[in-house]
Amino acid sequence: MLAAGRASRMGRRKQLLILPGGETLLARAINQARLMSRQVRVVVGCGYPLVRYRCGQQPVAWIFHPDWAQGLSGSLRAGLRALGPQAHGAFVLLGDQPLLAPEGLKQLASRARAEPGRVWAANYGQRVGVPAWIPRSLWSEIMALKGDAGAGRVLNRAAAGAIDIAGVQPDVDTPESWQEFRRLLAEQT
Repeated sequence: MLAAGRASRMGRRKQLLILPGGETLLARAINQARLMSRQVRVVVGCGYPLVRYRCGQQPVAWIFHPDWAQGLSGSLRAGLRALGPQAHGAFVLLGDQPLLAPEGLKQLASRARAEPGRVWAANYGQRVGVPAWIPRSLWSEIMALKGDAGAGRVLNRAAAGAIDIAGVQPDVDTPESWQEFRRLLAEQT
């Protein structure tokens, strides 16, 4: 789970935004990740340890990434490095997609377990992106990313198997998108 950024467009720590029902945005993301694996690790940076203590959920591990300002690629590297040599791959999720459908996440996990050497990623229409399963064979390409580049380019080059996951678009990035998410989530409860 990647949740290390400053959320500059939001203007405040979006990981700690409170959803209808009282859970934080990051707590929701941790629960979503648990649909795929019990071994949820969260990469944090800006606002740590406040984010950890106010989150409302505890993952297996918090991975503090001190160079979080270098962008998304650094968070990806920190997360993969924390897994160790026994990991066959990693599920990668963002902490700001609260509408992800549980059925789609479970399907992603099922496909990754059935074919762990293959890349699997959420279908965004003409491309794929996160949530995704990234097998160890692609980690060297992920480790070579720089700046604010995410895994998308690597996933698309690798011809990832596309999984339909309702709710992948859009994510919470601005106060306006947050208000729309709150409205949609309130309708679901």
